[in-house]
Amino acid sequence: MAQTVPTIRDQENSTVAAVQHFRRMRGGAQAHLVKCSDENYYVVKFQNNPQHVRVLANELFATRLARYIGLPVPETKLVEVGQEFILDSPALTIELRSGTVPCQPGLHFGSQYLINVFEGRVFDFLPLDALSFVRNQETFAGVLALDKWTGNADGRQAAFWRKNRERRCFVSFIDQGHCFNAGQWDFPDHPLRGVYCRNEVYQGVRGWDSFEPWLSRIEEIEEDAVRRIAGEIPPEWFGGEWRELENLIRALLARRGVVRSLIDAFRLSGRCPFPNWTREVVTCNYLHSESGVNSLCR
Repeated sequence: MAQTVPTIRDQENSTVAAVQHFRRMRGGAQAHLVKCSDENYYVVKFQNNPQHVRVLANELFATRLARYIGLPVPETKLVEVGQEFILDSPALTIELRSGTVPCQPGLHFGSQYLINVFEGRVFDFLPLDALSFVRNQETFAGVLALDKWTGNADGRQAAFWRKNRERRCFVSFIDQGHCFNAGQWDFPDHPLRGVYCRNEVYQGVRGWDSFEPWLSRIEEIEEDAVRRIAGEIPPEWFGGEWRELENLIRALLARRGVVRSLIDAFRLSGRCPFPNWTREVVTCNYLHSESGVNSLCR
C-alpha cells in the first residue's frame, strides 16, 4: 500500500545525538536522562521499552499537538543513540521479565528536561498546600481538553519546575505515551481517564470559558496541521503501518467535535471535579477524602 502520510521531518532541526548518560528515570517506560549534542538534557524513551514501541509515536504526536494549541509541554527531539554510546554506558539498560537488556541503538524519543539540572529543580508531585504557588495552574483545564481529544488512557502526568531560590513554580505536562490508548491506537473513552488525580487543580474552572483558548483551538485545528505533525513520526516507531496511522489521524479529526461532551461526562461524574462551575448547578456526593481524590494520586 502506498504511503498516505508522508514523513516530512527536518532531520537537521529535530535530531540530536546522545553524548552522556546521566541517570535512569522512574516510570513504566524506563526512560533515561541523557545529555545530547545540543548541550541539553533529554528524558529518552527507547524503542525496546517494556510498554510498546508506539509509546514513542504517541509521545511525539500528542506532545507536538499540545504545543501547537499552546499548552506548556517540553520541547521534543529525535535522539540518535549509537552502538558505541551504549557500550560505553553500562547503566543504559531496560529491565524485562526475561532479564535486563541494553537499550537498543537507533532513533528514540527525547523530551527536553524542563530546566537545566544545575539551575533548578523538577518535582513529580506537589503537596496540596503548594499548588497555590503554581503560576500557570489554569492550563490544567487546557490539558484536560487535549487528553479527552487524544483518548489518554492513563492519569494525567504533570511535572512542576522552578529555578533555584524561587518559591513559585510552573507546571509542564509530560508523559503522553498512553494517548490513543497506548499501543492500541483506539479510543475507549471513560470519564475518569486522562484526568489529574487532584480536583484542586480544577478550582479555577467556572464554565466553558475556562477551557479557552485550548478547546477552540482543538475544535478548529486544520487537517493539514494534524497530518503535518503525524508526518514527523519516524516510521520505525509504528512499524511502518501506514494504514493504521492514517486511521488514527482520521479518528482524531472526527473527535474534534466531541471533546465538549467528553469533558461534560467528566464534569457530571461522581468525582465532581468543578465545584466552582457557575453556569449550572451539578449535584454530586463525592467526598474529598483519603479514599477519594487523594487516593487516585500515585
